[in-house]
Amino acid sequence: MELIVTFWDIVVHLDRHLAALLAQYGTWIYAILFLIIFCETGLVVTPFLPGDSLLFVAGALAATGGMDIAVLCAVLLAAAVIGDNTNYWIGHHIGPTVFRWEQSRFFNRAAFDKTHAFYEKHGGKTIVIARFMPLARTFAPFVAGVARMTYPRFLVIDFFGGCLWIFSLTLAGYWFGNIPLIKNNLSLVILSIVALSLTPALIGYLRHRATA
Repeated sequence: MELIVTFWDIVVHLDRHLAALLAQYGTWIYAILFLIIFCETGLVVTPFLPGDSLLFVAGALAATGGMDIAVLCAVLLAAAVIGDNTNYWIGHHIGPTVFRWEQSRFFNRAAFDKTHAFYEKHGGKTIVIARFMPLARTFAPFVAGVARMTYPRFLVIDFFGGCLWIFSLTLAGYWFGNIPLIKNNLSLVILSIVALSLTPALIGYLRHRATA
């Protein structure tokens, strides 16, 4: 329970924690941010790390002179793209093992063929949209790897989606994060970003329940 409370405090008061890290570690903050975004996008076991809100707050801190916005965006984009590609290749290598059981209810060749066909047809939209959705952002590239989505296509689309995600949220923080109304209510803004990020997943779940 204490761990949950601590994590909730970090998410809600991300501005305070990130500012403290910046004050304590200086330019090492770039490496810290790289590691967080890399793990959030590249490791299926860490989808709980802050993503959208972290980009916004980092942009807001850059506007105060604490970080160079160009360097920040480059570091975050590298972390997002390398993370997704790591996730893709993990899934790519795990896939043959997962789908070797022909009679498995969930992991069988028929399931693989359907998943592969889906990602070849709709994978582009899935990868881009997932960038803006917690959890899905972590699992989409992994599933793309398992489904053996054509890698050159994945790489181009993933880079495009990464640019949209990184630049939109980081620059939004840079341009608007220090407006007095937003700065004085940054915790509420962070919660709103998290809520908006989760909305598509919630709508999808409710639609699924309604048709079940």
